Amino acid sequence: MRVQGSATAISWIPSESVTGAVFRVPFEVGFSHYDQPPPDSGLDVDSLLAADGARFVNQLQAWAEVQDGAIVDSGHGGGGRIGSTTLRLAGLGMTFAAVALPDLRRAEKVSDTAVRFTQTAGGRTGVPAPRRVSHPPFVQFAAPLAWTTLSLTVHADGRQELELVGASPFPRHWVYDADGNLSTKSATIDYKQWSTAAFGKHTPWGDTDSPAFVSEVETALERELSSTIMRGAAKPAIRKLRAGDMLAEQGEEADELFLLLDGVLRVDVDGKELAEIGPGAVLGERAILESGRRTASLSAVTACTVAVAGRDSVDPDTLREVAHGHRREEGAQGPY
Repeated sequence: MRVQGSATAISWIPSESVTGAVFRVPFEVGFSHYDQPPPDSGLDVDSLLAADGARFVNQLQAWAEVQDGAIVDSGHGGGGRIGSTTLRLAGLGMTFAAVALPDLRRAEKVSDTAVRFTQTAGGRTGVPAPRRVSHPPFVQFAAPLAWTTLSLTVHADGRQELELVGASPFPRHWVYDADGNLSTKSATIDYKQWSTAAFGKHTPWGDTDSPAFVSEVETALERELSSTIMRGAAKPAIRKLRAGDMLAEQGEEADELFLLLDGVLRVDVDGKELAEIGPGAVLGERAILESGRRTASLSAVTACTVAVAGRDSVDPDTLREVAHGHRREEGAQGPY
């Protein structure tokens, strides 16, 4: 006999969760948006994500084979799902592609009749957060890390016990049982701590400056670009920049789409340093669609790795859908 169980964590941004004038700015000026509360029951993950109603989902599914009242085999299923958010900065449209890091799973036998499953899912969210830096232009936009760790104990008699055993301090995390009913909520939420401390080195996946971590992020971003907007089996070209190198100049014809895999780029408009941007930033989709020209210059603050998709390799229909989705979040602002 097989018994099954599941637990789902929904991560979302309530309007009351961001406090302090400085930290509310990205939401109040349209850089990002708040979310409506998920339902208390009848959770439909696909519909919620399609409606842009959640930032991240951690779905833990598990099963156990039972013979003569004892568990003889078991396994994991499910995984993490993550979305993206658009940032508009002085006419420059930027999407921060979410980076889903590999799910971390563990199963341990509690007794002959129970197995405990644990799953951590998350990554760099598509929520760009401003952080102060000590040099001009004194602000850097990058996506901090967010994650949840769920525990699910499956018993031979069919009972299930779920628990939220760990989570990033932001956003809000709600946990649902196998029937889609709200079971528990994260006790605290701290945007200030998350938007500053979550940039730190240590994560459930290891140090952010380790080669393995950087490689995981780059691979996830490149896969996201290839799977969502490029034609067929087309792959983006990879461009390496040294600190000080120019990636794009204001006024030039826009015939390439950029995805920053690693490093920091500076944005300059009319010779003025506007901001710095970190990994996950997608640049230039609307200019490609509308045969426009670059409205800003991009230069490397640090060594950078950039995925480049030429106009001919991009699927225009899919890219158009992406741009249309961005406009929903930005309101009635025009193309860049």
